[in-house]
Amino acid sequence: MKKVAILQSNYIPWKGYFDIIASVDQFIILDCVQYTCNDWRNRNKIKTRDSLLWLTVPVLAKGRHTQLIRDVEIADKFWPNKHWRSLETNYSKSKYFCEISEWLKPLYLEREYKFLSDLNKTFIVAISNYLELNTEIIDSSQFSTSSKKSKRLIEILTEVKADIYYSGPSAKSYINEEQFNEHGFKVSWMDYSDYPIYSQQWKSFVHEVSILDLLFNCGFESRNYMKFKK
Repeated sequence: MKKVAILQSNYIPWKGYFDIIASVDQFIILDCVQYTCNDWRNRNKIKTRDSLLWLTVPVLAKGRHTQLIRDVEIADKFWPNKHWRSLETNYSKSKYFCEISEWLKPLYLEREYKFLSDLNKTFIVAISNYLELNTEIIDSSQFSTSSKKSKRLIEILTEVKADIYYSGPSAKSYINEEQFNEHGFKVSWMDYSDYPIYSQQWKSFVHEVSILDLLFNCGFESRNYMKFKK
């Protein structure tokens, strides 16, 4: 039974995103849909001593409301240094900062990115490799699909010969599960409840941050604080 997930391109996503990746045989980054402003496409949160901090990748403003994610360009070359300084400032004393930095820092400071989706995929693949998630990761752009939400997903699932479609719970508001079943696809909903607490820096515990927080604090043992190990 081939398990497939299709999620929009996100910047340094939270652990739930990687739990879906770990749960399937093939993960498809949905980058052929409209880019949404002020969303997870180009930003995510980390924890600081005083509060949560948004790390935002600046993007060009042209055609934001009609642009596809794959066509969104990054606006300047200064953000990598700013983001790395923020990570270093807030996580340099974490247990696994040095270990994670060995492969993460070069992604920020030794590479150049033109398109947001390429940047996001680079980080998603690198994090997946570190966690030893044996899942094929591809872009939706390689498929010719409809512009309608459910129809687009069904067309992709048909082309990759999927049996089970994994989705996050927020998609329940617009996915017609019966429609997927009619095309031979079982829908499996990810459960994001009851994540275990790990040793996190600063004040009260927060789940809704980039997975980088988990990696810096727990290293490869991060797998023990995710769903796919259970």
